[in-house]
Amino acid sequence: MKVLVLYDYPPSPGGLATQGDLLYKGLLEMGVSAHAVHFESAQEKEWYYRWFEPDVVVGIGYWGHTPQLILHPQRYGVQPVPWLVADGYIANYQEVLNALPLILVTSNWVKEMYVRDGINGDKIEVLPVGCDTDAFIPFNKDDPKILAVREALGISPDQLMILTVGGDAASKGAQEVMQALAIIDTKAPDWKYVCKVWPQPRTRTQNLADLEMATHLGIEKNVTYATSTISRNFMPYLIGACDIYAAPSRLEGFGMPQVEAGACGKPVIGIKAMGMLDTLVHGKTALLANVEQKITVNEVMLGYESGFEDEHRVKFKVPRTIDYRASVHDIANYLMDLMTDAALREKMGKAARERVVKNFDYRIVAKRFVQLMNEKLGIR
Repeated sequence: MKVLVLYDYPPSPGGLATQGDLLYKGLLEMGVSAHAVHFESAQEKEWYYRWFEPDVVVGIGYWGHTPQLILHPQRYGVQPVPWLVADGYIANYQEVLNALPLILVTSNWVKEMYVRDGINGDKIEVLPVGCDTDAFIPFNKDDPKILAVREALGISPDQLMILTVGGDAASKGAQEVMQALAIIDTKAPDWKYVCKVWPQPRTRTQNLADLEMATHLGIEKNVTYATSTISRNFMPYLIGACDIYAAPSRLEGFGMPQVEAGACGKPVIGIKAMGMLDTLVHGKTALLANVEQKITVNEVMLGYESGFEDEHRVKFKVPRTIDYRASVHDIANYLMDLMTDAALREKMGKAARERVVKNFDYRIVAKRFVQLMNEKLGIR
């Protein structure tokens, strides 16, 4: 089997790049003949098509990347298999997607979104995102690298560190977490809430709004926004430095940081919806807040990035849910449970580690990918 993997290569620290890179790494370790190339590099992709002659081209992205992940390899007679996430609504390329023999998605919720928006579910298989369980491991609290992370963030040894990681924090549920922390502030043990976000103009604007909320809630002294650029090498230690990973995300097709936190032996607070229903087990590896609110829209504006002309308007006969909000009171209760019970944190963290190693290790994902190519496409 010869596989060409299309993603953001060489990999940036982002989720899609990591998703592709771990599949590529797993395939190589299995002895599969594989190469990786940037999904937008038309010339280099064509170069691989011509001399490598891959049996399959697997592209990591979302439906809007159809021209790069599907149409481009098809033009050269190569079989594409997209491995897709969802952004709440699949607005275009239904005909192209439905003509494929196989589509991979990251969770059952993502599959539901594609089926809801007109894609044949018989062609869709769920393949979870892999996790590097050799890098994301439980660390000793006295590990110098863990101590250094906490010191750099201004967190004392006796403080509990709650962590959220994302391109921005609000989309990962940080505002709901802050509201919950404000409710329990006077009753909870000494804590610090760290939001690690990616530096970009949109994020800076969102950060200011989040910090303004923290000020209004009266907890700004306990909230830290870390905005520097970091590599994937640093992530295990950042997660390893926290006591609780909190991300009741507003939109989540899989939840890679939640899985990585579990691999590090950390209890997770999430939301009882979307991809987290696949990755987290309520009461065992995580505590999942109920959905308090669904944000719906009656129409959306799309443009060139989605295969339309600029300002293309799509109206829905039935309003579409584009965002979820977790129950703040559930989050507050779960935070108190974990903050006041070290044994519970340890028990849930241990169970989380076991589940990730068993189900989401990148080698297991690569093996499942190869099995799907054999079973669904007859590629060996």
